[in-house]
Amino acid sequence: MESSLTWKLRLFDCLSVPTLILKPNRIVVDVNTSFLEKFKTDIKQVVGNACHDFFYNSATPCPLENCGLAQVLADRQGHSVLRYMTTDAGEKWDNRVFSPILDAAGEVLYIVECIHDVTQLKLLERELSGAKDFTQKLIQSSTTAIIAADCRGKIVTMNPAAEELTGYSLKEAQEKITTKNLYPPGQAREIMKNLRDESLGGKGKLHLSRVTIVNAQGEEIPVELTAAIIYEGDQEAATVGLFNDLREKLKHEQSMRELLRRIYRAEKMASLGHLAAGVAHEINNPLTGIIFYSDSLLNTLEKDDPRRRSLTHIYEDAKRCGKIIKNLLAYSRQETPHTEILHVNTLLEHSLGLIRDAKFFMGIQIRKELSEDIILIQGDRDQLGQVIVNLVMNAVDAMDQKGTLTLRTYRHKPAQKAYIEVADTGRGIPKKNLPLIFDPFFTTKAPGKGTGLGLSTAYGIIKENKGHIWVKETSGKGTTFAVEFPLYQPSAP
Repeated sequence: MESSLTWKLRLFDCLSVPTLILKPNRIVVDVNTSFLEKFKTDIKQVVGNACHDFFYNSATPCPLENCGLAQVLADRQGHSVLRYMTTDAGEKWDNRVFSPILDAAGEVLYIVECIHDVTQLKLLERELSGAKDFTQKLIQSSTTAIIAADCRGKIVTMNPAAEELTGYSLKEAQEKITTKNLYPPGQAREIMKNLRDESLGGKGKLHLSRVTIVNAQGEEIPVELTAAIIYEGDQEAATVGLFNDLREKLKHEQSMRELLRRIYRAEKMASLGHLAAGVAHEINNPLTGIIFYSDSLLNTLEKDDPRRRSLTHIYEDAKRCGKIIKNLLAYSRQETPHTEILHVNTLLEHSLGLIRDAKFFMGIQIRKELSEDIILIQGDRDQLGQVIVNLVMNAVDAMDQKGTLTLRTYRHKPAQKAYIEVADTGRGIPKKNLPLIFDPFFTTKAPGKGTGLGLSTAYGIIKENKGHIWVKETSGKGTTFAVEFPLYQPSAP
């Protein structure tokens, strides 16, 4: 049977890691076959020499901080040292592990040094570190908000764009919230459901989807989301989401829609203006005759004449048609505006005076909030009076003979603008009707109660007088129309 020493020597020689045994004075006692093969040397050239002489051709031992052997002698414990070298073949990294062999008194008799070649590992580590740094820089500099979270929704990382979008710093997000808090109730669950649905983009993938996130201030922000699940094997490990803020895009789209609507309205109003003028002139002459002769006949009939009722209907219907013709002529606006300097308060009072029927305001409280400043504008008194009368009549109609009509004037000196507002406490304008209210012939009134030309005419008149009209606010508690004009500049031609 072989002795224990023989087995130990055979085990030492069979190690696949280059290994050598040293004395405390750094003299090599023995090396294994792997050592000789790796360094392509003969045992006689190694044994009996100091390690620093063989490895570095130096008579001086390595510095303490770079020498594992010296550290083993100091504390009688194992140590490892990473060594970097450059050779003709390129870079070389060794991890040298030093283990002490102690005597019965605990003193170091020998040191076993194992040399592990970690060159490939270090190069791969450097490559991965470079890729990681590049990826990190890419994420941090991206204008797209990026948020990554673990499988429980705890936020792991987010880039500056995500911090700006959500209103949370990375630290706040990690400590205070989960991804669930970034969405309205139930939406996070819906997103995860869609992510796991293979029919919506593949397993763990969600392509562009329109969602809403809730920022730190509670504001809901429309975003475009691309998301993915990160897997480890078949297990879900994390999720990552890329968010693009849609507020500017939607605002631009809304502006484009409004611009197209205005172009369409202007074209339609121009076409209808020509049509209205032609129709009005053609119908006005025979209609004037009907009104004149029906009125004359009524004056000749006795009060109890049975024909009087039918003739009265003819007269009233003809008069109503006459009002429609008048609106059509006003709508076509073929005449040139008579421009003069107007005080907005005086214009408002003058316009109210045109409504002579006091019963029209029965049940309505009129509140005037008129500026004490002298606010001057340029425009056609009659045309602008027609606009104000139309807005007042619409406001009164919306209140069904009860409520408060508020007339307001003010100016914005830095912007050089003057404003007139007509506000009611009526039923408001439905949201779906807001884009249509200035369109010709659009009306929500019952048949025979309106032509739908009032607001479209007002819109055209205001534009012709270099102004702007819009619905400032509307709800179930009332509506406010605002009219804006340039302030009169005395130095202007």
